[in-house]
Amino acid sequence: MSERKAKIDRQHGLSISRQCRTLDICRSSAYRFPGLVNDADLEMMRKIDVLYLRHPFKGSRRLRDDLWDDYGLQVSRKRVQRLMRLMGIHALYPGARTTRPNLSHKVYPYLLRDIEIKNVNQVWCTDITYIPMRKGFLYLVAIMDWHSRKVLSWRLSNSLDTVPCIEALEEALAPHGKPDIFNSDQGCQFTSDDFTGILKDKGIQISMDGKGRWIDNVFIERLWRSLKYGEVYLKAYDTVAQAKESIGVWFAFYNQDRRHDSLDKMTPDQVYYDLPSGLPKAA
Repeated sequence: MSERKAKIDRQHGLSISRQCRTLDICRSSAYRFPGLVNDADLEMMRKIDVLYLRHPFKGSRRLRDDLWDDYGLQVSRKRVQRLMRLMGIHALYPGARTTRPNLSHKVYPYLLRDIEIKNVNQVWCTDITYIPMRKGFLYLVAIMDWHSRKVLSWRLSNSLDTVPCIEALEEALAPHGKPDIFNSDQGCQFTSDDFTGILKDKGIQISMDGKGRWIDNVFIERLWRSLKYGEVYLKAYDTVAQAKESIGVWFAFYNQDRRHDSLDKMTPDQVYYDLPSGLPKAA
């Protein structure tokens, strides 16, 4: 692994993904791996993820209490705090730090308040979530069309780097055109010049959630809940390849087959591509 990583020049003009293709190196091997985590911490992180997804407004103190109430586990608050930092999660409530900001990066205002979103490609949104595995964990970034709820692109990574976010953005832009507005949280991945520069070059307006306001990006938060309860928590991925394949199958099901009540019983693909629903009209 160290020999492969030594071949990648992060300051080079070529992107990491292109360097990997040129050198015939698996792209995931070029990313920074999280520090080793023991089995007990991995199991604790899985439990914290379930509790956090249920009540994302709870901080380390209340999650520590929930670990006792739900699992009978006596855990120190410092341990919960450490694992939450490793997972990249924070309590979501007004004034909280919900992401890892970079104070040198520009933060853009939230543009979606009081706007009626009624067309595809009017607003896209993005977010990152933690994905547990049997041994270790990954991070997943996805880009979604707000109106249709269609997942336009996604990337799995073993670190909270900006590169997978940029790759997902470029993958979404290539076949789908561009949105009027792109919304994200204030995480350093999305406020970086590399990421926002792509949006500016395309003439896309940049919108960012207020601190701690998970409701500003509620549709992708609901996507994470559906993904984890309908796919991730039912399985224990052994490898990155297995996780990628299985999550890819679920996203295909979500886009093509999962009907939404809020979309008049249509799937995201049917709304995005303006296809007939195929359901008989109600009498």
